[in-house]
Amino acid sequence: MLQAPARHLGALIVGFALALPLAAAAQTKAPETAPTKDAQAKPATPQTDAPKASSPPTPAKGSTAVPGWNKPPESWDALSERPQYASLPGVEKNRLIQGEGREWRAFRNGPLTRYGGWMFAFAFLVLLAFFLYRGPIKVHGAPTGRLIERFNAVERTTHWVLAISFVLLALSGIMILWGKHIVLPWLGYTGNSWLTIVAKNLHNFIGPLFIFAVAVMALLFLKDNLPRSYDIDWMKRFGGMFSKTGEEVPSGRFNAGEKVVYWAGLLGLGAAMSITGLILDFPNWNQGRELMQQANLIHAIGAVLFICLIMGHAYLGTIGMQGAYRAMRDGFVDETWAKEHHAIWYDEVKAGKRSERVVPAGAQPVAGDD
Repeated sequence: MLQAPARHLGALIVGFALALPLAAAAQTKAPETAPTKDAQAKPATPQTDAPKASSPPTPAKGSTAVPGWNKPPESWDALSERPQYASLPGVEKNRLIQGEGREWRAFRNGPLTRYGGWMFAFAFLVLLAFFLYRGPIKVHGAPTGRLIERFNAVERTTHWVLAISFVLLALSGIMILWGKHIVLPWLGYTGNSWLTIVAKNLHNFIGPLFIFAVAVMALLFLKDNLPRSYDIDWMKRFGGMFSKTGEEVPSGRFNAGEKVVYWAGLLGLGAAMSITGLILDFPNWNQGRELMQQANLIHAIGAVLFICLIMGHAYLGTIGMQGAYRAMRDGFVDETWAKEHHAIWYDEVKAGKRSERVVPAGAQPVAGDD
């Protein structure tokens, strides 16, 4: 009688032990089973069943970051022209991407660089062809020994300050604009970088001196560069430089060609270079990037035109015309030179209508009286 209950009890213990793992497995796999009818009918509520949106992290104490604004956008193009947040105040400080910058860079490194270089080459070839055709413009008559004051000390000093600063600005500007084309191939990246840095700083600091010299020279030579009726005849015959006899058209102290250099070069392009140069030289004036890009293009285009114009002026003032360099170096020209190149000015000096001094033959001008 006792053996039967014992067998039943053992079977119960074994069955219970086997049921525990099966029940645990059933609980683990329960979510994979199809939901009940009641569960399907019950909609999920946003307050209880939807996942909660994570709140933006709180910036650390003292940080200028704005919660929720530091996440990278899905498309940077969407932020191209729209103002964004910036902790620093100022014009365009909150503009992350500027589309005009790509247009400026493409024009500067493309058409401006290419056609500007061709313009330099064209101007040089024209001067070379004229020199081969005409040679130096010489004085036909014999020197008299009598000297006429052409430029006084103040005028010469102003001219040389302007000339030297112009040459330094031209060379440094050429390095900035064309350095990667003419220096980089033979000097390498390091050498080109150093020369560009030197050129940039030289350009920035010489610029204000050039502006000052332009203003002074404009005032000194304004009166003698006013248009006159005889300038029309000079322009029609181009000064007589292509005539077979070589005789020049009478002119005042400055001929019509020199007046073009004064008005178009010194005043016109000089003013454009000065204004745009100041805009580029002082970005702390809080001007926008688009204004600086426009100023950069005007500055570069004007510089190319200015250099080409001054190339012709420098040619005639040195190897292109006999005695012209001495006039700016010493301040005096021979009476024959004045009569042949500037006949109207010569007549006015001889008639006592002008303040320029006349030094007799054999006498030496007193340094300091000019």
